[in-house]
Amino acid sequence: MADLRDALRALKATPVVTVVAILSLALGIGANTAIFSLVNTLMLRSLPVREPQRLGQMMSSPRRASFTNPLWEVLRDRERQLFDGAFAYAVTRFNLTRGGEAKQVNGVFASGGYFDVLGVPAILGRTFTVENDVRKGAGLEARQVAVISYSFWQQHYGGAADVLGKPLELDRVPFTIVGVTGPEFTGIDQGTSAEVFIPLASEPLIRGASESAMDQRSWWWLRVIGRLKPGDTIDRATAAVRGLQPQLREATLPNWRPQQLATYLKDPFVVRAAANGPNNLGRQYRDPLYLIMVVVALVLLIACANIANLLLARASARRHELSVRVALGASRWRIARQLLIESAVLAIAGTVLGLVFAQWGARLLVFELSGATTAAALDVGLDWRVLLFTIGLAGATTLLFGIVPALRSTRVAPSEAIKEQGRSVVGESRFGLGSWLVAAQVALSLVLLVGAGLFLRTFSTLAHVRLGFEFDPIIMVSANAKRSSVDLTTGRTALYGRLRETAATVPGVRDAALLSITPLTNSSWDTLIQSPEGLSLPESERDVYVNEVSPGLFATFGTPLLAGRDFTPADNLAAPRVIIVNETFARKYFGGASPIGHWVRNEPTPRSNNPPRLQIVGLVRDSVYDSLRDAIPPTMYQVFTQNEQPGPSATIVVRAAAGSPALLTRSLADTLGRVDGDVSLTFSPYRDSVRAATAQERVLAMLSAFFGGLALLLAGLGLYGVMSYAVSRRRTEIGIRMALGAGPGGAVRLILLRVAALVGAGIAAGTLIALWAARFMAGSSLIYGLQPRDPSTLATAAVVLAAIGTIAGYLPARRASRIDPARVLREG
Repeated sequence: MADLRDALRALKATPVVTVVAILSLALGIGANTAIFSLVNTLMLRSLPVREPQRLGQMMSSPRRASFTNPLWEVLRDRERQLFDGAFAYAVTRFNLTRGGEAKQVNGVFASGGYFDVLGVPAILGRTFTVENDVRKGAGLEARQVAVISYSFWQQHYGGAADVLGKPLELDRVPFTIVGVTGPEFTGIDQGTSAEVFIPLASEPLIRGASESAMDQRSWWWLRVIGRLKPGDTIDRATAAVRGLQPQLREATLPNWRPQQLATYLKDPFVVRAAANGPNNLGRQYRDPLYLIMVVVALVLLIACANIANLLLARASARRHELSVRVALGASRWRIARQLLIESAVLAIAGTVLGLVFAQWGARLLVFELSGATTAAALDVGLDWRVLLFTIGLAGATTLLFGIVPALRSTRVAPSEAIKEQGRSVVGESRFGLGSWLVAAQVALSLVLLVGAGLFLRTFSTLAHVRLGFEFDPIIMVSANAKRSSVDLTTGRTALYGRLRETAATVPGVRDAALLSITPLTNSSWDTLIQSPEGLSLPESERDVYVNEVSPGLFATFGTPLLAGRDFTPADNLAAPRVIIVNETFARKYFGGASPIGHWVRNEPTPRSNNPPRLQIVGLVRDSVYDSLRDAIPPTMYQVFTQNEQPGPSATIVVRAAAGSPALLTRSLADTLGRVDGDVSLTFSPYRDSVRAATAQERVLAMLSAFFGGLALLLAGLGLYGVMSYAVSRRRTEIGIRMALGAGPGGAVRLILLRVAALVGAGIAAGTLIALWAARFMAGSSLIYGLQPRDPSTLATAAVVLAAIGTIAGYLPARRASRIDPARVLREG
C-alpha cells in the first residue's frame, strides 16, 4: 500500500505526463479491445447450443454453401449414415401486416430436426419436430406451428405466460405458437436475430404452391448443418459424404445444360467446422478485421514508445530524488519496483478508460460495417475472452513502456546525481535509447500513413466511380403481390403498372418506374445469348446481365438514352420482343457500331428450346450493376410488360421532386394501398444501398486515417519531447557555444540536424517495412485502383512525416536559439 501511495503521489506531481500517458494508453488499449471484441464475436465465440464443436456445415461444392430442397431430401434420408443428426434451414423475412406498409420480422424455415440437433430446448411450451415437417400425409395444422424467440415474446406479447396456442399471422398465413426459446438463442446466423421459426414444409403456404421452391432442382436456398458422430472429425465426415456423392447427385440433376451438369456431377461435397454457425459475416469481414488489428497494435506500440520516452525523461528529472533514496539505503530493486508500480497504475487507468472506449467503438464499428440491423443483432459485449485479452494487453503494455525506464533508474549513483544538480555540459548520452524509440515511432508511423493513404485513395476511387445513374433523391418501394388475388401472369403485370402510375401521381413525386434488379444490392440476373449476327464466340464470352424495367426507368434514374428509343406501353405481349442494351454490350458484340435494329436470341435451355428473337431498339449509357469494383458487364434491359411470368414482387423506383425521399413514405403507403390492399410495401432510401456498397472501404479509410493521424501526433509529440529535453540537458553546452561566437542560427542547425537524422532514419526504416508489408496486400480486395507499393502514396507519407518532424524539432530549436550565454555562465 505504501508503494501504491507513493506511486499515486509521484504521478500527481507530473499531471501533464500522467494525463498524456493515460489517454494514449486508453486509445491504444480501447482500439485493440474493440477490434478484438468483433473478432471474438464473429470468429471465436461458439453458438449457445449443445456441444457446438461437433457441428459441421455441408457445402454442396467448394464454392457453394446452399442446397436445393430435393438435394436436402435425398441427403436427409441418408443422414444417419453420415451424421448424428442433420437439419436444413433458410433465413427469410415474414410480414406481420395484412397489406400496406410491411412490418417485417426475421424468420427461419427449419426442418424438423433443427432444435433437436442443436440441442436447444423451449423455455415455454415445446419446439417443433419431424412430425411437424411432413409435406404429404399430414394435415395443415401439423405444419402451421411456430416457435418464437424470447425477444419476440417480450416485445409482441409482453412475456405473457398464456402465449402458447395464440395465433400468429405470417404473410397472412395463420400459425399457432407452440413454444418460446431462451433469451440466449437467436438463431445460428451472425448479424441476424431470428424471431420466428416455422417448419420447412410450410414454405409452400408462405410462397404459394405455384412459386414454391420445394421441388425446384435449381433453386439453391437452403443451408445444411450436421452434428458429427462422437469421435468423428470434419475430414472423416467429408470423406463419408463424398462416398455418397454419386447417389446424391444423380438423384437430383437440375434442368441445366450438359456442360453445367458435368460440373454438377463432379463438384465434391465439403464439410466445414460450424461451431460458430455458417459465419458468413465473419468470413466477409475477416481480412478487414485482421488488418485493423495490425493497425491498432502498431498504434499501441507507438503509444508505448512515446510513454517510455516520457517516463525516461521523467525518471532523469527525478535522479536527484532517486539518488537521495539510494543514499538513505533504498535498494535498487526497491527503486525499480516503485517505478514499475507507477507504470502499472498508468496501465490500469488507461485500461479502465480503454474499456469504455472499446464498448462504444465496437458498436460504432459494427454499425458502420453492416448497418443498424446487424449492429443490434451482434453481441459485442464483454466476455471472458475479451477480459482476458484486455488484462493481457495491460500487462504487456506495462512491461513495454515501464521496464526499461525502471531498470535505467536503478543505475543512479548518489554522487553523480548530486553533481547533476549543478552545471552539465553534456548529458544527452543518457537519451540515446529515447532517440531510438523516436526513430521507431517515425518508422511505424510511416507504415500506418502509407496504409491510410492506400485505403483513403481506395475509398475515394470507389466513391467517385461513375455510376451511370443518380441515386438521390430516390426511394425504393418493394411491392410484394404474392397475396394479391390478381392473375399470376397478365394480372400481376397490370397490377405493377397501376402501382407505378399511381406512385407518379403522389404529390412530391417527380418520376416513378419499375425495376426488377436494383443495382448495388448483391442481386443479379445473367443469361447466355447466342452469338449475334456474324460472330462466333465461345460460351464464356456470351454471358450477359439482364434487368427488367418499365418505360421511363432511364429518365427516372437519370441514365441517358444515347440512341434509339425507350420502351413504350405498346411493347406488350402481343408485340415483337424488344430490348435496350448498354454501351459495353454494343462494343463487345457490334464493335462499337450502332446496335439499333439488330436481333439477339437467348441460348436455348431445357425449359425453353426455342427462345424468341429480341430486337434492340435502344442504347443507354453504361451503369454499374452489382459491384463498384467490377467492370460494367454487357447488359440488356427487357420490358416488364413482355414478361409472361412476372415474379411475386417488383421494385418501384420513386424520384422525389425535392427534399428527402423518406418524407414520401407515408403518402406513398396510403396511396398505393388503395390500389390493392393485399400488396405489402417496404420502403428504403436508395442512398443507403449505395452507401452500403462502400461500407468496408469507408470504415477502413476512416479507421486507418484516424489511427494514422494519431500515430503521427504521437510521433510528433515523442520527437518534440526528446528534443525539448535534449535542449534543456544541453543548455550549458549551447550557452558556451554561443559565448564562443556561435550565433542563434548555429543552435537551430544543431538541433534540426539531430531531428533530420532521427526522422531520416525512421523514414528509411519505415519505407523498408512498408515495402516488405506490401507483398501481403498483393491481390487483396482491400485496395482498388492502385498498387500496394504505390510510390506517390509512399512519397506523400514521407513528406508529411518530415514536415511534422521539422515542426516538432523547430520549436525546441527556436528555444535553444534564445538562450542567454551570460545567464547560463552565471548559473554555473
